[in-house]
Amino acid sequence: MGGRSRAAAQFLAGQGFEEVYNLKGGIAAWQGLQAFGPAEMGMITLRGNETPQEVIAMAYGMEQGLADFYSKVSVMTEDLEAREMMRKLAQVEEKHKHKLFALYQTLEPGSHERILFEEKIVFGLMEGGFTGEEFLEKNKPLLNTVDNLLSLAMMLEAQALDLYTRYAQKVRDAQSRSVLHDIAEEEKGHLAALGSLVEART
Repeated sequence: MGGRSRAAAQFLAGQGFEEVYNLKGGIAAWQGLQAFGPAEMGMITLRGNETPQEVIAMAYGMEQGLADFYSKVSVMTEDLEAREMMRKLAQVEEKHKHKLFALYQTLEPGSHERILFEEKIVFGLMEGGFTGEEFLEKNKPLLNTVDNLLSLAMMLEAQALDLYTRYAQKVRDAQSRSVLHDIAEEEKGHLAALGSLVEART
């Protein structure tokens, strides 16, 4: 009915399968519609020769974008439970940013000032390649309940996992590829935690 298949789909996508689909509501919800649009949609263009430091900076900017999105939603929703959940999700993204900066420091031992690091970051995009404004506009009707917000969060994290996995296939530098795989593993952890919340509510 959609719950266990979501976990299976996430696992398969993480193993490199490129055509994995999970239907919200299970097979009973499918109405014969098909997805459309370019496979590269939502991806920032990569040259392919990004350094590990550049990859971390890109990921850091997207984590900030998603944290900002969750923070905005937390003040927009009137549901107190949803507000608290969005606040916690924003905190998770902040923790991920700390991890990314710590990783950056291992590659650039002299970089102690986070504010200097952030001057190199391009902000505005969320994980998944959306801007926060675009995503808010398209999904306003779904920002009113915890269940809907959990589904949106899972969608964004799944897209982030897909994004980093596909980026790992594009970059040529082995260390950059390893960084992207590590970030993808973090996204898997986020998905697993969100999936547990969803399962607990069904």
